[in-house]
Amino acid sequence: MAEELDVDWKNVTVEMGPHDEVKLGPQFTGGSNSMKMYWKPLREAGAAARQMLREAAAQTWNVPVGEVTTKAGILSHSNGKSAKYGDMASKAASVPVPKEFQLKAPKDFTIVRHSKKNVEAQKIVSGKPVFGLDYSVDGMLIAMIQHPPAFGMKLKSFDAAETLKMPGIKDVFTLKLYEDGFEQGGFDTRTFNELLVVVGKSTWEVMNARKKLIANWEAAGDLKNTIGGRNGKTEVTVPGTIESTRTQLQQMQEYAAKPAQLLRKDVDPEAAFTNAAQVIERTYNGPFLAHNCMEPMNFFAHVTDEKALLVGPLQAPGWIEPTLAKLLNLPADKIEIQMTRMGGGFGRRAYGHYLSEAALISRKVKAPVKLMYTREDDMTYGIYRPMYTATYRAALDANKNLIAFHVKGGGIPEHPIHANRFPAGAVDHYLAEGWQIPSNITIGAFRAPRSNFNAAAEQSFLDEVAEAAGKDPIEFRLELLKRAKEKPVGKNNEYDADRYAGVLELVRDKSNWNKAGNEKYNRGVAAYFCHNSYAAHVVDMVTRDGQPYVERVFSAIDCGIVINPDAATNMVQGAVVDGIGNSFYGALTHKDGVPQQSNFHNYRMIRIHEAPKSIDVHFVQNDLDPTGLGEPPFPPVFGAVANALYKMKGRRFYNQPFKEEVEKVI
Repeated sequence: MAEELDVDWKNVTVEMGPHDEVKLGPQFTGGSNSMKMYWKPLREAGAAARQMLREAAAQTWNVPVGEVTTKAGILSHSNGKSAKYGDMASKAASVPVPKEFQLKAPKDFTIVRHSKKNVEAQKIVSGKPVFGLDYSVDGMLIAMIQHPPAFGMKLKSFDAAETLKMPGIKDVFTLKLYEDGFEQGGFDTRTFNELLVVVGKSTWEVMNARKKLIANWEAAGDLKNTIGGRNGKTEVTVPGTIESTRTQLQQMQEYAAKPAQLLRKDVDPEAAFTNAAQVIERTYNGPFLAHNCMEPMNFFAHVTDEKALLVGPLQAPGWIEPTLAKLLNLPADKIEIQMTRMGGGFGRRAYGHYLSEAALISRKVKAPVKLMYTREDDMTYGIYRPMYTATYRAALDANKNLIAFHVKGGGIPEHPIHANRFPAGAVDHYLAEGWQIPSNITIGAFRAPRSNFNAAAEQSFLDEVAEAAGKDPIEFRLELLKRAKEKPVGKNNEYDADRYAGVLELVRDKSNWNKAGNEKYNRGVAAYFCHNSYAAHVVDMVTRDGQPYVERVFSAIDCGIVINPDAATNMVQGAVVDGIGNSFYGALTHKDGVPQQSNFHNYRMIRIHEAPKSIDVHFVQNDLDPTGLGEPPFPPVFGAVANALYKMKGRRFYNQPFKEEVEKVI
């Protein structure tokens, strides 16, 4: 907007707008859609406003509008007259919004494509109240929820006598989040429906009082959920099984051996495998992952009989508003949702159950309330990255050419397969299948959903196939992409083969792949397409203190026009560190339904000294409209790490996280 309006960046401030899809359009952060979705409308808004200011100046000065120029917030004419935008703002507001206006050509950008500092950075680093946890009003109470210790359980009874004696405690009660038969929206996922709530004056008092609760739990049994959607209501049965990681793995092995849902089939893969000179088959596994946003879940609510005010961090206010309207029996125009900055989202805050919980608690106690989750609450609640497995097969002919490719993937409770992505379209015979196992362990979008596992497995496997074919891993991928460009198989290939090849070629060149000077490194490469963008990484691994350490990374990204190079580089670097950490350490396991990790003492995160010394980020330069960047750099990191580990240890690793298996290798 600043680019098209033609203002000085130092004069730009940002104010968070309340939820209002009528005036402000869809307010949604997810799927790496923000830049893609707002690129054109915000540019048009800036260009239209600039045109209206020029019209106002032309009318005031009695000159043709075409002779009025702008620069850094100043209107000028060759006759010497000039004015600040503010001088003409009132008059410009009365000018009809133009139906036609000229957007800048990319070559004329002076703000876009130039690194600018975040206008909120000073507030963030100086501790100004910009996050949901900072929000407070007079008379506000604090609420916390005690949820069952295991998935598949529910509250049977409780004794709050000692809790109510604790300082500052106002009330202890139970609430149902959704009444029987409530029609949930697609993102109304919740793990535990019956809420045991403690309300008091302060966070510390409520935390301590909650420890005094005596709660008895029982098996929840199978639950039936009614899910609404475009095609009407769907009844979903959630099993009451008490699950453990060991039994989950066994169940996945059993499902993997059964027939699965056909997702895509090109030509005759069965015959190709039957007649192949060599068949390679490998299976990859990935665990549940917790989001672990730096700021745990929280939301403020003040609900009366007439209206509701909700304030806090979330990704999709438009998705939760209809649910709140039904739960509170209030029209949508009586519900005000104000958004704060998010202390991390990664998909976790697209699920608005914690808003609904806060709203119902406020209505119950008839007071403003802030609902707080501790780290332990959040990590053991659910909404995890699913548990996945995938088996890949490749068929080679007598000349070691890849002639058939088969992927069969599944998970709890969804499969990870994107059937129309590379190498679909690049192999004559192709088969993709998927299966899933119902579970009461709730899952949700996790930075690059499904892709974060699919890329890891696929890119590890492609390296093995390249080695079996006697080819360099980058050149092997480029050969397949050339085939996908020149003679593609199938009609639904999602990716652009040229752009995919472009990031591989760029990372090959920038990393000096296969050139002298890199002998000390064990090098792994991977590339992937998701969320409309392309990413490739070369990971350089060494042994440090007897452990594998990623010392440096080279990254190549094609996300169209890079709006803010510094911010984009930071985004990629963050994704790389996040990917390395999850590759080595990330895992959420269960025993008798109980999450075995509850905080960072037993859910291992990457530490500062384990991050690479350098992450060298490069962007493909083009004038294409910008696409996603929050998610695309993340998935291929896993595969690049796995491929580097192979070079270091001389064996392949198929089970994430890698650290436990690596430590077993001498």
